Amino acid sequence: MKDYDDKEPIFAFDEDGELDPDREDLGEDNAILEAEKIDAEEGGKLDDGFEIVPRGEKLPTNLFIIPLKDFVVFPGLMMPIQLSTERAQKTVEQARTQSEYIGFLTSKDADRDPEDEADLFKTGTLARVAKVLNLPDGTVSILIQGLRRFKLLKFLRKKPYFIARVKYLDDIIERGDELEALSRTVKSLALKLVKNSDLFGDEFNSVLNSMDGPKTIADFTAAYFVRDFNERQRLLDIDLVNERLMLVAEILTREVDLMEIGMKIQQQIKEKIETSQREFFLREQVKAIREELGESLDEQALEEEKYRKLIAEARMPEEAQKKADVELDRLKRMAMESAESAVIRTYLDWLTSLPWARRTEDNEDINDAEKILEKDHHGLKEVKARILEFLSVRKLKPDHRGSIICFAGPPGTGKTSLGRSIAAALGRKFLRVSLGGVRDEAEIRGHRRTYIGAMPGRIIQGLKQVDSNNPVFMLDEIDKLGADFRGDPSSALLEALDPEQNENFSDHYIETPFDLSRVMFITTANNLSTIPAPLLDRMEVIELNGYTQEEKSAIARQYLIPRQIAAHGLKPAQF
Repeated sequence: MKDYDDKEPIFAFDEDGELDPDREDLGEDNAILEAEKIDAEEGGKLDDGFEIVPRGEKLPTNLFIIPLKDFVVFPGLMMPIQLSTERAQKTVEQARTQSEYIGFLTSKDADRDPEDEADLFKTGTLARVAKVLNLPDGTVSILIQGLRRFKLLKFLRKKPYFIARVKYLDDIIERGDELEALSRTVKSLALKLVKNSDLFGDEFNSVLNSMDGPKTIADFTAAYFVRDFNERQRLLDIDLVNERLMLVAEILTREVDLMEIGMKIQQQIKEKIETSQREFFLREQVKAIREELGESLDEQALEEEKYRKLIAEARMPEEAQKKADVELDRLKRMAMESAESAVIRTYLDWLTSLPWARRTEDNEDINDAEKILEKDHHGLKEVKARILEFLSVRKLKPDHRGSIICFAGPPGTGKTSLGRSIAAALGRKFLRVSLGGVRDEAEIRGHRRTYIGAMPGRIIQGLKQVDSNNPVFMLDEIDKLGADFRGDPSSALLEALDPEQNENFSDHYIETPFDLSRVMFITTANNLSTIPAPLLDRMEVIELNGYTQEEKSAIARQYLIPRQIAAHGLKPAQF
């Protein structure tokens, strides 16, 4: 190879920046490009014996250079290159006036045009321009054949064209079993990618099958199957073909793994789509059958519309509204006959039937309340006075969060009937729940929806029953609550009764807070000593003692006897 390091560039340009073919200093025989003689031993043939550079042909060591973005040219391959810039097009024009050869280097930064050596990778590929095509959009496409790897030594010219001095690189092959194994592995991986991709046709598969020679396999698979241009450039830099094949094998193994994962994901999506399409087809068949029978054309759509209307009418808080919408969307995607859809429908029925915003207007006339209490109960002057005081405070401050009334006394002293009278006096609905023998916390707080036959607790059930969020709620026999392995009901009851907590009472079934602050809770007990202390602290105890003999007689005359006469259909004169 000739040594040009101490020579001046042999290119001469005229005043317009064009190469001047008439200058005498262009070199022997008016040749613009200095060249070196490449024989077969220096790489003039591919490793499979195919001659890409005829024996004795001179290859230029001073080359016109075209920078490429996101693309690397490999030796031994025919490929099209699109020249989108005017500078690249003129470079090809000038190069073809002197020679059919041109050099390609890849830019390090794909987002900006290179200006000097530092912006380009050092290893490039010499190519022969086989054909030039002028496209309708004004761009030019060239068909090239990659010939030989080279190393950039230095630029001889940067304007108006890149002209560089290069040194050609030899491919080193270490023969042996490992090389054969690497070649087979890379070829097998490439065939697997071709088989499972729509991008390659049968002809490509045939070319790959007939390919032989480790260097050819390495360069071919790198050009067509390695996506990242940085990895392509890294492969082009490697002189040892064995090492090049090893890197290609690693990259293709990763691509095969990604392809298999992608195929698995596509299969899963396909199965879901097929299931969905099958369900749609069956629904359409059912729809057609129902239409023929004169039945509802779309029962599921009607059901969805029904629930949307119920949700809107319920006037739920924002959190409950979101919960209901989510469940309705789930129901819409399910078959009506599925077990899960039945669970969701039951849940929506509960959610929409609760009195989120429905309540009764309070009677604030204390005199009416006093008349009702006197009419319904004999005696109990201190108890009636305390009840009237309690109602008076509620009238002055409706949102008053006072203590919970607890009527304590022996059986038969009128505790439950007092609760009814208070409800009548306020003009509220009355609800009574007996807690005697309750040992399961779920009786108060409800069951999780994951359980078969799950339902809300007694408090939520009661509110649905009276269809009001401000009833008088009597919890009878609170002293008879128990506790066992299923939990402590008194703890759940504490959350419901405590004025500081019950604004966000959480039932396990409903799974969204319900405001109990408007409910007037009244409890009854026979024995205060069995009520848990934290629960008793939140109650205002009103003692009801046993009646005297005179009071019993008066109660019998004024209440019991008239009630029994009416119950038996008699008239007072007949008694």
